[in-house]
Amino acid sequence: MSKNISDQLVETLVDAGIQRIYSVTGDSLNHVNAAVHRNGKIKWVHVRNEETAAFAASAESQLNGLACCAGSSGPGHVHLINGLYDAHRSSASVLAIASTIHTNEFGTGAFQETNTIKLFDDCSYYNQMATTPAQLPRMLQAALQNAVHKKGVAVIGLPGDITNQRAVEAETTTLLFRNTPVVRPSEGELVQLAELINSHKKVTIFCGIGAAESHKEVVQLAEKLKAPVAYSYKAKMSIQHNNPYEVGLTGLLGIPSAYHAMHECELLILLGTDFPYTSFMPSKNKIVQIDIKPENLGRRAKLDLGLCGDVKDTLQVLLPLLEIKENSSFLDEQLEFYQEVKKNLQSYVKETGKPDEIHPEFVASVINKLAADDAIFTVDTGMCCVWAARYIDGTGERKMLGSFNHGSMANAMPQAIGAAFARPDQQVVAFCGDGGISMLLGDLITIVQYNLPIKIIIFNNRSLGMVKLEMEVEGIPDQETDMLNPDFIKIAEAMGMKGIGIDDPDDVQAGLEKAFIHEGPVLVSIKTDPNALAMPPKLEFDQAKGFALYMGKMMLNGRMDEAFKVISSNYKHLGEVI
Repeated sequence: MSKNISDQLVETLVDAGIQRIYSVTGDSLNHVNAAVHRNGKIKWVHVRNEETAAFAASAESQLNGLACCAGSSGPGHVHLINGLYDAHRSSASVLAIASTIHTNEFGTGAFQETNTIKLFDDCSYYNQMATTPAQLPRMLQAALQNAVHKKGVAVIGLPGDITNQRAVEAETTTLLFRNTPVVRPSEGELVQLAELINSHKKVTIFCGIGAAESHKEVVQLAEKLKAPVAYSYKAKMSIQHNNPYEVGLTGLLGIPSAYHAMHECELLILLGTDFPYTSFMPSKNKIVQIDIKPENLGRRAKLDLGLCGDVKDTLQVLLPLLEIKENSSFLDEQLEFYQEVKKNLQSYVKETGKPDEIHPEFVASVINKLAADDAIFTVDTGMCCVWAARYIDGTGERKMLGSFNHGSMANAMPQAIGAAFARPDQQVVAFCGDGGISMLLGDLITIVQYNLPIKIIIFNNRSLGMVKLEMEVEGIPDQETDMLNPDFIKIAEAMGMKGIGIDDPDDVQAGLEKAFIHEGPVLVSIKTDPNALAMPPKLEFDQAKGFALYMGKMMLNGRMDEAFKVISSNYKHLGEVI
């Protein structure tokens, strides 16, 4: 039997190293599905929602380098959008196959017709529609090259009638070429950078995900400059471990020590970061930035010098040009402050809470102690992100995935699916909010179907916690943030997954130990304190004013009991506000 387009597609994916296609099968994808099974070298992972498919592919890509998802005509590939936005903003190399209606129906308003070019244009580096068999091989090769080398999403539109047509051999190569070029600034730029660094006494280093492979060089730089090292959330697992100069992370979920070190220095060195929160960047000191993507230079801070280069390649040639700084007083001050901050963070770990109002900080700290040294954590956007950011420690082998740039709810569980497939020999722990898990609850059955040993930890605070906090600092009494949750344990058990409920702080350690020992998937629902706050590293006057206004309105509106609960749950934090 002659090879059709779908067979050709699958063979190219196999050659590119793709091992799975995450998707919900459907009419326009049926021939691709059949080709996958004929080939036998790629697994079709049947998820329950294409959004899950895109998030899972994103996670696999961030761990293993390249992944694939697919969506069938119209609604199928529209469901991919949110996860693909997240993948693209996470620099995840993902190929998305968007199958469509038959070509003879294009432009007629046919059933399930969509314009994939318009639809995916804002969340991809490559986005084309193959309408003839001759186009596909060259388009597919271009899509793979774009996804891998630009580190983002590439979309191939594939009409259903094309998928079963006879394949046409490409006139050009169909291979995916992977390269590891050395990228660093010119000699003159390196000398200019070295002179700038050598002329300043108080230097702070801030690392983003672009510095993830440069731990050794970053520590050497910090040692030579007597410089504290702060980092973004995405860089924490790579930079924190075995680093005597680290002072934590900054940003909305960060801690005061990192913020302080970045604002008190004379010179701030930004390494491989496209940190999105400009309000946390200093404005009065000198700033230099090194990034592999020159388009990132200067868009988050006012730079004195911006250089294009891979962080590792650049630091290796920069280090010999730098003078050793003898005075460590600035570094010592920042490290001492960091120790005080870490001591304060333990307040809510030691005070574990009470029944039905367990301190989430305590829960996260227990998970940190019990989880494997090479565990992969996925974290939902919201308060779960805060607890993981502040209480999960890097070991050099751990990974942490989240929707750190796109900020989507419901990312942790589907990302855990991709992580479990990508790294079957590593423990996968998902920090899920009750709001997040509720959005894509159906894909718990995907975890059961493939017997993925994921540990799902639901921080069940019966509210949209981060939204509630946002309203509080704006001075708005929280409305429509309460969650009427189902019994998550019964749902897990009904799907064939082990369920563990914890509503007393005295049971947290034993319950989590039981979950981690279990060989299969487990869902743990922990009733945490809905009034637990997460203060930002720098509390602005307007935020304090808004919070005070919120408390006043609560009392005037007869919600005195709720106001008292907020105070009693956060009396240490509120000392910063009053």
